[in-house]
Amino acid sequence: PIHMWCQINLPSVIISFMVPKIRLKLAKRLKELRGKFGFTQEKLSEKSDIAYKHIQRLESKTPNSIKIDTLEKLASAFGITCSELLKFKD
Repeated sequence: PIHMWCQINLPSVIISFMVPKIRLKLAKRLKELRGKFGFTQEKLSEKSDIAYKHIQRLESKTPNSIKIDTLEKLASAFGITCSELLKFKD
């Protein structure tokens, strides 16, 4: 499947929705690369010129969709190509 079910529990409310798998793979990949390069979310934010809160959301359990320009900024911050950024381990 290309989507995964996510569930958010709020006081007296349960919200379930689908998150595309590729977003979750990218979230995992960003965390992996940050570890490899020794970057905190703050450091990646500075190097990529992407807001810290946006980095947090991209790495969350319910990541937002991402623009190609943002992918390019992230790849550049790590010194890799966009295609390398999107090489996911299955």
